[in-house]
Amino acid sequence: MADILVIEDEDNIATALDFLLTRDGHRHDRIATGRGAVDRIRQTRPDLVLLDVMLPEVSGYQIVQDVRADPDLVGVRVLMMTARGSVVERRKGLALGADGFIAKPFELAELRAEMARLLS
Repeated sequence: MADILVIEDEDNIATALDFLLTRDGHRHDRIATGRGAVDRIRQTRPDLVLLDVMLPEVSGYQIVQDVRADPDLVGVRVLMMTARGSVVERRKGLALGADGFIAKPFELAELRAEMARLLS
């Protein structure tokens, strides 16, 4: 069981993630905007952040960059999610410090496998 923070503005995706994470026995919380995300990560120290790239107010790219700039958050794993799953997007996310990258819509098996890899 892991502590997971979901940062996702689309309710339908957040609902699907809520179902999956609950079924798999993870503790999780969600915020729907980029504003305040880094502060929330600092307060809660989740094991994994499921981070959307396209967010209102602050982008997922900025958030992962800020998390990686904070030495206290070195243990927090970040899995970025985007509907624009191009090679360029993936490269940018990984270059900024994301631990993994998944294109939406994702297969649940693919998401589970990536989460297991990052949490192991």
